Amino acid sequence: MNRSLPFICLAISFLISCKNNTNKTSETKVDTLTEAQQHLAENALKGLEAFDGLAVRTFATEPMLKNPTNIDVDERGRVWVTEAYNYRPAINGNPTNAAGDRIMILEDNNGDGRADTAKVFYQGPELNAPLGICVLGKQVLISQSPYVWAFYDDDGDDKADRKEVMFSGIGGEQHDHGMHTFTFGADGKLYFNFGNEGRQLKDKNGKPVLDQDGDPIDSKKYKQGMVFRCNPDGSHVECLGQNFRNPYEVAVDSYGTLWQSDNDDDGNRGVRINYVMDYGNYGYTDEMTGAGWQANRTNIEDSIPFRHWHLNDPGEVPNLLQTGAGSPTGIVVYEGSLLPKEFQGQLIHCDAGTNIVRSYSVTKNGAGYAAKIINILEGEKDKWFRPADICVAPDGSLIVADWYDPGVGGHQAGDQTRGRIYRIAPPKSDYTIPKENYSTPEGAITALQNANLSVRYHAFTTLQSMGTEAVPALEKLWNDENANPRMRARAFWVLIKMKNANAQQYIQQAIKSNNPDLRITGLRAARELNADVLNVVKQLVNDSDAQVRRECAIALHHNKSAEAPELWATLAMQHDGKDRWYLEALGIGADKQWNAFFKAYLNQVKDPLQSAASRDIVWRARTDEAVPCLARLASDKDIPVQNRLRYFRAFDFNTGSAKSSYLVKMITDNTSNDVSLNKLVLHALDVKTVQHSAAAQKALADVIESVQRTPEYIEFVKQYEVKAENKNLLQLAIDSANAGLGRDAARLLLTLKGAALVQKVLNGKDTLQTKALLAALSGVGSKESIDIIQKVALSPGYPINIRKDAAGKIGKSWGGEDRVLEILKAKKVPAELVPDVVSSVSGAWRGSVKSKAESYLPGHTTTALKKAPTMNELAAIKADAAKGKVIFMNTCSVCHVAGNEGKDFGPKLTEIGSKYAKDGLLDAIVHPSDGISFGYEGWEIKMKDGSVMSGIIASNTETAMEVKFPGGTTQQIKTNEVASKKEMKTSLMPEGLYQNLSNEDLANLLEYLEGLKKK
Repeated sequence: MNRSLPFICLAISFLISCKNNTNKTSETKVDTLTEAQQHLAENALKGLEAFDGLAVRTFATEPMLKNPTNIDVDERGRVWVTEAYNYRPAINGNPTNAAGDRIMILEDNNGDGRADTAKVFYQGPELNAPLGICVLGKQVLISQSPYVWAFYDDDGDDKADRKEVMFSGIGGEQHDHGMHTFTFGADGKLYFNFGNEGRQLKDKNGKPVLDQDGDPIDSKKYKQGMVFRCNPDGSHVECLGQNFRNPYEVAVDSYGTLWQSDNDDDGNRGVRINYVMDYGNYGYTDEMTGAGWQANRTNIEDSIPFRHWHLNDPGEVPNLLQTGAGSPTGIVVYEGSLLPKEFQGQLIHCDAGTNIVRSYSVTKNGAGYAAKIINILEGEKDKWFRPADICVAPDGSLIVADWYDPGVGGHQAGDQTRGRIYRIAPPKSDYTIPKENYSTPEGAITALQNANLSVRYHAFTTLQSMGTEAVPALEKLWNDENANPRMRARAFWVLIKMKNANAQQYIQQAIKSNNPDLRITGLRAARELNADVLNVVKQLVNDSDAQVRRECAIALHHNKSAEAPELWATLAMQHDGKDRWYLEALGIGADKQWNAFFKAYLNQVKDPLQSAASRDIVWRARTDEAVPCLARLASDKDIPVQNRLRYFRAFDFNTGSAKSSYLVKMITDNTSNDVSLNKLVLHALDVKTVQHSAAAQKALADVIESVQRTPEYIEFVKQYEVKAENKNLLQLAIDSANAGLGRDAARLLLTLKGAALVQKVLNGKDTLQTKALLAALSGVGSKESIDIIQKVALSPGYPINIRKDAAGKIGKSWGGEDRVLEILKAKKVPAELVPDVVSSVSGAWRGSVKSKAESYLPGHTTTALKKAPTMNELAAIKADAAKGKVIFMNTCSVCHVAGNEGKDFGPKLTEIGSKYAKDGLLDAIVHPSDGISFGYEGWEIKMKDGSVMSGIIASNTETAMEVKFPGGTTQQIKTNEVASKKEMKTSLMPEGLYQNLSNEDLANLLEYLEGLKKK
């Protein structure tokens, strides 16, 4: 194979150390640089601040690399980079390289901590924005939906000789929520994840990959983003967690504990860090229905960041931390010794959205964990700093990849030429790579204790190949009570994975250790090897450590042994009523076996309602056996209703036949006719049961009467299709014509076949009522509602003032906008009504609709669009944030929330200044379609009745779809009424909004938005 000559990096010699480093005083301050100068490679460090006691150096910058999405550091200290020049061009319109993206190798040849050479390991047209790289000796795994490729450098010349498909069929092609990178675990397994566009996993031949239960890994069994474990060759795949939104990378410590971050729907301040409890559900969507987090539910969380993950629902594993707004990316467990003590054994994580690398100092808390945040590297002065990934080098230093861009997420790429790699280490710490000796067991064991995963992979595989020759040295480390327990765990994993090893001997030693982490490791090993798991659980079932017992509960997951129920009951009896982590572990252990497990528990507990702990078990249970207890708890009048909401919500997770009868009994036993109680019961009941129960029907009538003229009224009438309420709906539509409640009433009235009542009002003589009803109908947007308004406008039988009013309302919905263009083009509109019809789309979200409609006005002339101002032009204006807030309220708040103000439609902007500088904000305003935040994509939905609506799909289940519209209104439609849906290529945010703003207004708006930061 021909070798390409390496090129020389432009050396960057600047160093930033601790914040009070006196060397900084001689440097040019970042605020004295122009905007262009700030983004030059030679000024890369001037906008960064490092933790006291650490220094950051540039390892490499452009032109040596560009647009790094993911990195790995091999055993020689070389940095491997996946580049993404060809990043989402179909959306952002950026140019592409027909030769494809590159996999780069950056190498420091002289130990000064700066790359001297760069090599292209592979470039090909099939590479388009890969998101993951994992270097395992001569094998390099590249993650890029729909594939995971294994590249091989067979001859060691740093060029790929061949590639094979490891996995295929993965969703999320050219999407950030697709396939992510792989990580080597201390157990010799590979760990990986994908976001909620991944959906399924297939093998190299396109056949479904089966999980640990023998079921296909797809969206039929699992929800949203998932995390996996497999053998190095891709076999024996296990799904270890589900219902994430977009976990970017999974980190594994030496004990086998998994950690990852997860992103929220943009702007909802719900970014989270998770301990991945095996087989856990992590609550991005409703576990039972798949509904989105915004869907209303009983006991809904009182703040959006928690609501985002369904944290009040039984069956949702808690979050370790919630860090606010951001775009979380790479994560590692730092098990080296070069960094200060506070970072050793802790998580270190990148957040590209908030321009930060931080550590999470984790401590044990019952069966779970608590953590505090320590910032390591901040880009407060350079908002283009976008840390995309982080790795630990063989010397123990941190290597950070910087995407370097004015924006992040939503398919944006404002810059295609830049990219940086940084090294973080104590000051005056040379980049000296240890020379490991793999020829002896002792040397390989020394390498096994390295902080770098590539070194450890080499050591693990070498020791495995040595076999019995390596056992004495491994046992020496394993049995050394004074050794670092993490290093002992690594030796343990090698020992039990040896061919013909006496794994039971080592497992028994591990579970008898004084260190609970090693006892956990022993139990996990028994599970991986399927080595007499139940016997291990028996020995640990009464362990004093809650985390050990947590692992015992997880070990019973889908265990069919006759002894499993009693063991689970013993574990359940030790729940303290406070530890949610422990409770969820119990739930995971009892999955699909609740009947037997809960019966065993009832045999041990005298009264399942006697304590907070036993009430928790009832709440978490999924069995008819628990429903009587649940009903007693939900109907206990001695407990405030607010404290009983969790029990009513628990009914939604029980699908057995007993639920309905107990719920109806709660109504019949409610002799005082407590409407608030009946309301909660009816939320949990189904339509069929209510229709066959006189008591339930009476309760429904009472509840409807009690919630008249409220959103709850609409909700109950719609849920139970109460046509008897049509006259009340009509009056509500008239009385609240200009409010969302009136529009919803009008929509529901038509759904319940109340068109005749509508027509009666429109044909009547009460002009005020007619105009009010037309106003309510104008926001509905269904084909039927638009037809009604058009008929009034174009029928000569109506008074001209009513016709003109109707003409001015045809285009007040998305479907109405299309209708306006249709009837104008077909010349169906009388000349005297054309101005009114055109005026109905004056506020159209699609600027093209407004301009096309205006072209039908007599004497119309086209006004040339003004050119968008540059950031330099706006920077010259002295901006006023207070005036900018006024602009926001008048222009942006109809679709965006900032703090407590605005409408909830587009991404929330409460902390937008922590994510974007002014240049990024300006680009988003001028080019809204270049970066559509995930979860805010527009959809065109065609209904079977011929109507069309466009909005954001906030929730989508098998039976219903909730659509959000500009202005924050929502509509729930039945899935069986939808003919088709198609994702829109353009943003629902109108193009050209800046046309209506002066440069001063725009500068003030940017000043206000940039000031919206995390407090």
